[in-house]
Amino acid sequence: MGTGGLRRGVWGGLVGMAGLALTGCVQPPPPPVDPAMPVVAPAPPRPVAPPVAPPRSAESQTLVDYYARLQNTLLEQGLMRGDGGGPDTPFTDTQLARNFVRIALYDEYTGSGEDLRALPVLTSLHRWDQPIRMSVQFGPTIPIAQRSRDRASVATFAARLSRLTGVPIAQTDDRPNYFVLFLNEDERRNSEPLLRSLVPGIDAGSIRTFQTLPKDQLCVVITFTDGTSSSYATAIAIIRGEHPDLMRVSCIHEELAQGMGLANDSPQARPSIFNDDEEFGLLTTHDELLLKMLYDPRLHTGMSAAQAAPIARVIARELMGTAARS
Repeated sequence: MGTGGLRRGVWGGLVGMAGLALTGCVQPPPPPVDPAMPVVAPAPPRPVAPPVAPPRSAESQTLVDYYARLQNTLLEQGLMRGDGGGPDTPFTDTQLARNFVRIALYDEYTGSGEDLRALPVLTSLHRWDQPIRMSVQFGPTIPIAQRSRDRASVATFAARLSRLTGVPIAQTDDRPNYFVLFLNEDERRNSEPLLRSLVPGIDAGSIRTFQTLPKDQLCVVITFTDGTSSSYATAIAIIRGEHPDLMRVSCIHEELAQGMGLANDSPQARPSIFNDDEEFGLLTTHDELLLKMLYDPRLHTGMSAAQAAPIARVIARELMGTAARS
């Protein structure tokens, strides 16, 4: 696309120069028109067919039908709420601080290499200490119209995350450090070359986690640090392309927010998307406060839970007091 634009720019410049060179020259008269000669109108430009993604596999289409039924079932049960919480989901500053420790100071996965397992384990405070350059990429069988919607959803939510955390987030393919991948089943299973190109040195356990995602796990994000640092250097989120629209937006909210440092889920967190009960599908007011707490300057990357917990209680009281007055 960029090269084509450059060629058009040069072509236009040459035409302009040619026109300038002919200014003031004597032009020969046009040839006489033969009235018997039929006037032929120029042919209309041939319409350019819009790009079309290749068809998905039969297995991928089966998952499309499965996740459509799942979303309908969840909605019929009053789940996947998008109201952010309300009078039916009250919480106190004590609950907010406790949920912060459970969600921000535990990792959802443990192990490394060939032995990456879904098991919460106490960790230090992780977050981004550098701007995020977010690249959104799609498998070849993701429908074109779906790509446009997803790219817009990611841009909107990334801007919201940036406002809440203060971390600059730009959507760009220039030296990206946060990859959001929308892949259908076959693309995800065969994603090892792509993953290794995005994160050189990525461990086999992370690759296997992405490739062997069970059907009941809707999406996933894995963050990476350099050496023993607690500051994030790279993140990869994978969202199934087979999901219906609302389910994909829900995955965007949960995985991108978790990739900011709220890495764990807790059954006690409510109202929250960091809870596997699927009651809420979109980021809640409770979750916004967690993000503000995580990036409060009184907390520091690498803090232990013992160091962070008393500070988190102070911040939670302040935030809840502000929320009550607003």
